[in-house]
Amino acid sequence: MTSIGIQGVLPVLQTPFGARGELDLDTLATEVQWVLDQGVAGVTTGMVSELLRLTESERRELTEVVVAEARRGGAISVISCGAESTRTSVAMAVHAAEVGADAVMVNPPLTAALEADELAAHFSAIAEAIDIPLVVQDASGYVGQPLSLTMQLSLLDRYGDQIYFKPEASPIGQRLSRLRDLSDGRARILEGTGGAALLDSYRRGIVGTMPGAEVCWAVQRLWTSLEAGDWGLAYGLSGILNAMIGMQTSLDAFVAVEKHLLVRQGVFASTAVRTPSSFRLDAETGAEIDRLFDLLRDAVTDAAAVA
Repeated sequence: MTSIGIQGVLPVLQTPFGARGELDLDTLATEVQWVLDQGVAGVTTGMVSELLRLTESERRELTEVVVAEARRGGAISVISCGAESTRTSVAMAVHAAEVGADAVMVNPPLTAALEADELAAHFSAIAEAIDIPLVVQDASGYVGQPLSLTMQLSLLDRYGDQIYFKPEASPIGQRLSRLRDLSDGRARILEGTGGAALLDSYRRGIVGTMPGAEVCWAVQRLWTSLEAGDWGLAYGLSGILNAMIGMQTSLDAFVAVEKHLLVRQGVFASTAVRTPSSFRLDAETGAEIDRLFDLLRDAVTDAAAVA
C-alpha cells in the first residue's frame, strides 16, 4: 500500500463542459494546474464535480486527466468512486489506482437504504480491490443517510491505515469528535463542508480539508493561518467564507456558484452544467457572491502584505 499521507488542502474540482455539452478536457487540465498553483496539497473529484451526471466512460476520462496533471505537479490526487452498485464502485476504484491516483473516495449508494453490514460489505469490497487509501465519505449533509459510527470503526479496525474518513452528517463537530474518541485518535479525518466547519474541525484534529476549487487560494491561506496559530486571521477569513458558503444550500447551488467564480477568474470560459439542475444563479445572488469574493480576496491580499 502507498505510504503517502492524504492531508492538507485538497480542493474538489469542477467539471468544465464544451459548447455541445461534452467534457472539456483541456480546460480541466488548466483547472488542475491553476488549483495547484495556489499552493494546495492536491486535488479531488467529488459530488460537486457533477460525477453522478457523467457517463462511466466520462468519469474514467476525467480521472485520467486529473491524475496525470496532479502527478505532473507533484501533488496528491483523490478520485471519487461512489456509485449505485458495488461492482461499479470497485471498477472505478481499480481504474483510479491503475492510472496512479493516490487515494479514492467513496460515498455509499444513494438509492438504497442499506443496513450497516451491507454498507460494510460495500466499502470492504472496494478496499480489498485496491492497494491505495480509501476515504469513506458520509455525504448525508447533502444526500443519503448518516453512516453508523460503529460500521466506520469496523472498517478502520479491519483495514487500518488504508482508511480515512470524510464525515458530513450533522452535527458535524460532535460526530467528528466521537469518531476520533471512539477510535482512540486513530481515525484520520478530512473536513468536507467546503471549509464552512474548518475552524471547529481543525480544533478537533482533522488532517485536511476538501473545499471547492473556486476560492482554494483563500482556504489555503486559512489553513496556513491555522497551522501557524494565527486565529485572528483565521476567524476573519472564515467569516467571509462562511457567508459565501451559506448562500449555497444544495449541491446544484455549489456547482453554479463555483463555476461562476471560476469563470470570473479566467479559469473556465463557461458556467455550463449538466442538466437537470435544481438551481439557477440569478443576478442578485451572483452580485452578492461577487461582493463576498471581493472581500475574501482583499482579506487575503491584506494578510499577505502584513506578512
